[in-house]
Amino acid sequence: MNKKVIFEDWGLLDYQVAWDRQEALFAQVVSQKSANRQEGLATPTINHLIFTEHPHVYTLGKSGNPENLLLDESGLQEKQATFYKINRGGDITYHGPGQIVGYPILDLDNFFTDIHRYLRTLEEAVIRTLADYGITAGRYPGYTGVWIDADNGRARKICALGVRASRWVTMHGFAFNVNTDLTYFGNIIPCNIDDKDVTSMQRELGKPQDINAIKDRLKDHIAELFGMEIE
Repeated sequence: MNKKVIFEDWGLLDYQVAWDRQEALFAQVVSQKSANRQEGLATPTINHLIFTEHPHVYTLGKSGNPENLLLDESGLQEKQATFYKINRGGDITYHGPGQIVGYPILDLDNFFTDIHRYLRTLEEAVIRTLADYGITAGRYPGYTGVWIDADNGRARKICALGVRASRWVTMHGFAFNVNTDLTYFGNIIPCNIDDKDVTSMQRELGKPQDINAIKDRLKDHIAELFGMEIE
């Protein structure tokens, strides 16, 4: 089991470029696993943890409803946003500047082969990061992601999750709102739950946050919870 993980921060990067890079890394890991099995090899698979931000973009998962995007082509152009149908789980979401997007490309055979546990572990890393800043967060029964005030009728989602896995190799991941422009969420019905709100650390704390410091804390919590050795 190889618990070493290569960490990269891609900065602000076009969604299509990031998706292509993800697919290439994902394919490399799956290919190595196939070669190991077919040829009797024991070559360690490589794990990656990517952080990035994207220009304004909406993405729709495999089971998503296109009607949950409330903009037509001209509306997207007016908002300087793009739209992609992609191969992760989940419905529609928004990515934009001020949001930490995490793409763990992990061979779960190196950690644990349980997708439910994988999702809950990513959520826990975000929950612990928020706690570092005095924000109490948790889960909303029946939904993925991280929520604030989920138990008192004022549920606000601060982090969305949507993953793909093949042969226990993961891609896509999470979108954690730090200094995100929340008005862009008004153009979608996020996760098909139009009676819930979306929030950010900036909104909850009343001022913009140091996103790089938050990335460091989040990376440390992910590493600790998964037992990773970050490189």
